[in-house]
Amino acid sequence: MTSHLRRLALIVACFTLAALGSAAAQSDYPNKPVRIVVDSAAGSANDAALRILADRLSRIWNQQVLTLNQPGAGGGISARVAAEAPNDGYTLYMPATSPFLALPGAPGVAPNLPIQLPKDFAAISIILEQPLYIGASHKSGINTIADVIRMAKEKPGQVSYAATGRGRLTHLTMLLLEQRAGIQLQLIPYAGGPAQAMNDVMSGRVPLVLDGYAGLAPAIKGNLIKGLASTAMKRPPGFENLPTIAETIPGFFVGAWNVMLAPAGTPQAIVRKVNADLKIVLADPDVASKLAANGGFVRHSTPEEVVTFVQNEQKTWRPIMEQVAKDAKK
Repeated sequence: MTSHLRRLALIVACFTLAALGSAAAQSDYPNKPVRIVVDSAAGSANDAALRILADRLSRIWNQQVLTLNQPGAGGGISARVAAEAPNDGYTLYMPATSPFLALPGAPGVAPNLPIQLPKDFAAISIILEQPLYIGASHKSGINTIADVIRMAKEKPGQVSYAATGRGRLTHLTMLLLEQRAGIQLQLIPYAGGPAQAMNDVMSGRVPLVLDGYAGLAPAIKGNLIKGLASTAMKRPPGFENLPTIAETIPGFFVGAWNVMLAPAGTPQAIVRKVNADLKIVLADPDVASKLAANGGFVRHSTPEEVVTFVQNEQKTWRPIMEQVAKDAKK
């Protein structure tokens, strides 16, 4: 054998051993704790949903699944932490809707947003969809969405609402409500999540609050605030007594959603493994019941469907995001 052929054989052998080693490492995945980054504060709707999933995955994998809360910068902090993690499958990422809907270069938008798929992350699956909910202070005199519209027209720009940050889905949803109802409201952003805003709402300093159901459920169930409406097209199962905004403004619909991602370059074998195990988790009636109790409705998908879904949502919301940027320059 010539020296050239010997070198070629050695190179082939090295690549073969590396591939076999990589395949072996992936076949026993996970063999240590897995952390899942979330872009919301503890106690938020997204955090509550992730903890339900993490508990079930821990049992399937016989490994601890840890929640890593990284709120701030409209989702930019969590996106950076997840993107910079090793692409070995031991750091996953479950962002909410908002980090995908940022307008590039707009004031206040983190420079690493919006998240673009499939460039920035490896898609795994859609996890759940969840309508948002609007609550009101008992001291506000607001009992319906019609009351919100009436008061906002009487006092343009003076009716305020608490939401989890400028440019996030909660803010965009209220902008859509303003646009559709022909009113002007005032945003009071609370980056720390709904718990931080609740005292101001309960005291009447801020009349309205918008968040996922898990963020508002204790206060609504305890009658500390009044549930006004959901952003679902139809009243969700379990929430038949709560009107939808669409009952006042026909066609109004907003659905928050979560997807599971991994750092770009994560091996496809691991992506497929996580996708398959998530399918088992999301099909578990106990998991579905717990998520539904928090206003979330499970939805499993292929990685390819994640990319298509996200890109369509970005197209839908772009006009509203452009309006946010335009208003910020005034």
